[in-house]
Amino acid sequence: MSKDQAIGGAILIVCLLVAIGYALSLFVPDWLTWIGVNYEFDRIWVVAIPVFIAFVAILFIGAWIGWTMATTPPPKPIEEITTELEEQKEEMKAEETEEAAEDKK
Repeated sequence: MSKDQAIGGAILIVCLLVAIGYALSLFVPDWLTWIGVNYEFDRIWVVAIPVFIAFVAILFIGAWIGWTMATTPPPKPIEEITTELEEQKEEMKAEETEEAAEDKK
């Protein structure tokens, strides 16, 4: 088993355990007593914390997109690009005719 496969397996196991713990916390609030933990919590936090994290993550992605757009220089206009390409073609044709003229000498 490669290192990447081992890391992938560890991520899979952690995600499954978190998913099971989340589902139990949401639907069976006293499941912690099954494993000997006497801790009371409000089920609202089981929903509120992941929603908060997702909301902040979406805002972070939006801020990153905005920062990228604000700091990226605008592209050249198409007219300028086509003019440059035409000039390059003309230069290449001129070079070819010069080479042909030299070859005839």
